[in-house]
Amino acid sequence: MPTTLISVKTSMYKILITGENGQLGSELKELSSFYTQYEFTFVDRNTLDFSNLCKLEDYFDNKTFDVIINCAAYTAVDKAESESDLANTINHRAVSLLAKIAKKKNISLIHISTDYVFNGQNYRPYIETDPTDPQGIYGRTKRDGENAILEASPKNSIIIRTSWVYSSFGNNFVKTMLRLGKERDSLSVIFDQVGTPTYARDLAKTILDILPQIKNETPEIYHYSNEGVASWYDFTQSIFELSKIDCSVNAITAEEYPLPAPRPHYSLLNKAKIKNDFGITIPYWKNSLKQCLEHLGEKA
Repeated sequence: MPTTLISVKTSMYKILITGENGQLGSELKELSSFYTQYEFTFVDRNTLDFSNLCKLEDYFDNKTFDVIINCAAYTAVDKAESESDLANTINHRAVSLLAKIAKKKNISLIHISTDYVFNGQNYRPYIETDPTDPQGIYGRTKRDGENAILEASPKNSIIIRTSWVYSSFGNNFVKTMLRLGKERDSLSVIFDQVGTPTYARDLAKTILDILPQIKNETPEIYHYSNEGVASWYDFTQSIFELSKIDCSVNAITAEEYPLPAPRPHYSLLNKAKIKNDFGITIPYWKNSLKQCLEHLGEKA
């Protein structure tokens, strides 16, 4: 007797991605064509302005989504010290509203947060349940945004903390070092702040891969960065080595390069939870850096 094949049409995830022109949003947009099981809507600040809460709420009046991936944020760490109200509106109040909308409309929310919610004084990689203690306005507003999501408690939602994000898109440390390394004979870079560089493309791919597995009654917090450890000095040396840039790098302390906002001296994140819960593997930071440089057309 011949086997009858029955085609079952599965419903397609309708995904809204905010911050489409940022590093992570841009990587998600570039990867979107490979994920045909999803229907994507990308918005930037002109379409969905997180500094205008009334317009933010109005945007969802006649629209339905299954998932919101929130990449929109106020990320000018130093400027936040003098623009605390704006940083708080975008990173906290708008996120609180978004979480309430997600709860009301039964939308999954994936929100991107930061290592800056910690004080950077740990002696081992931070786990998700470690107490937060942000040292600057940026970290404080991101922490408050996290808490607002936990309070609103939309189902099937997660918060992903990450660190030292770079990409082939937008402005970031890698692009800055490439430019300065070609312009100058030497640079001074901080060696006493350690963490892990995170290639936004790796994070974007992870988010899109784990989406169908996110099933939880209350929001969960996860940590994601690439594997390994580096200082800003190590990171810079690797950028120059892989790109064949002849520029000497001098190691200096954070005290020798004061900035308006404090930076965590220790930003290592423990990724065991996200690896175990979703069965993912995470690339080593230097391998991902090489991929990014190749994407940028540098000689790697």
